[in-house]
Amino acid sequence: MLFVIDCADKPDHLNTRLEHREAHLAFLENFEAQLIMAGPFLDADDNMIGSMLVMDFASGDEARAFCDADPYGQAGLFESVRIRPWRKVLPP
Repeated sequence: MLFVIDCADKPDHLNTRLEHREAHLAFLENFEAQLIMAGPFLDADDNMIGSMLVMDFASGDEARAFCDADPYGQAGLFESVRIRPWRKVLPP
């Protein structure tokens, strides 16, 4: 099942994001088969302010475990993390 993982950074935490970016990207390499797409949300000045991932997991519990183990999450970067089941419709 596909899940959209929508993460909002805490205000003024860009340095936290940058400090843990390499570890986060390396962590994602372990989930390459499940990763559909991922990238940061940006503000008007092109600064990273959050993350969005679309991933394939067997359950919401698996998606939550992934988020809990992510170096960004462990570093306390996120103000909120929303995990939502999602169905791709278009394009076919």
